[in-house]
Amino acid sequence: MNGRAFFDTNILLYIHSSADPGKQAAALALFREYAPHSRMLLSTQVIQEFFVAATRKLLLPAPYVREITLTLLDSPLITVAPAHIRTAIDHADRYRISFWDALILAAAETGGAEVLYTEDLNDGQQYGTVRACNPFRSANQ
Repeated sequence: MNGRAFFDTNILLYIHSSADPGKQAAALALFREYAPHSRMLLSTQVIQEFFVAATRKLLLPAPYVREITLTLLDSPLITVAPAHIRTAIDHADRYRISFWDALILAAAETGGAEVLYTEDLNDGQQYGTVRACNPFRSANQ
């Protein structure tokens, strides 16, 4: 795939968690494939969620999480705006998904992502112009 891919928060968290080595390896492989070529797309929502979860759930040291977060801000980034919220409200209703997942989907669409890497949506389902992909599906089986 030579297009852009949107990374959900859980992908970033698995990169920095050794709790599941299979998921960590899959997340790292995606990061290495997309990030160096500026094809990894994030949103301000994802970065905010990453910071909170990395410090509160993963209990990673704050200075380490701060450094990672500041680096992620240099990635291709969608700043969540009122238009994204409006679209997310529509997507949540249309696809019967949570508002937060719908907001990520709206950001992925805005950024022109072909694929959204996430555990939270139906693997392989097309949501408008974006296809959801669970990169851990084989790791979970």
